[in-house]
Amino acid sequence: MTISIELTLREGRELVDRTLFLKLSARVAAEHGHAAELSERIVDQALAFLATSARAPGLPLSPSPLVDQGWHEFILHTVDYTAFCDKVAGRFLHHVPTDEDDPSASGEPAHEALMRTVDAISAAGFYVDTDLWPASEHSKCSQCHQGCTSSPA
Repeated sequence: MTISIELTLREGRELVDRTLFLKLSARVAAEHGHAAELSERIVDQALAFLATSARAPGLPLSPSPLVDQGWHEFILHTVDYTAFCDKVAGRFLHHVPTDEDDPSASGEPAHEALMRTVDAISAAGFYVDTDLWPASEHSKCSQCHQGCTSSPA
């Protein structure tokens, strides 16, 4: 006898109301020149990344350059961002830039950080839009387009 179980992966967009999701997506489109469909994908993955980061304190996770655009735009909506952080983490999720000249920086290749992040998002039950998470060893990115990580605490 074979039992088939269909797993439904959650989407990041489910974590906020539709009005906020569309507002954030429109801001990403306007600020970065993306089409609406790509902007929605970016915001979706930024929300999944943040929720995963909230559930994995101490695990250094990093957004891809595109996903980081969604995070940066969300942070600008401070009231909504703070409420989201309280809802998914019970605390504020800080955006911590990494100074490349800091001797305490891990020096970990971007590929490893992104792969760890993608694995964590998937393990948290979220859909991973692999087109937004480049895993190339040749990426110029050290962590994200600004050199950022989620706060580990």
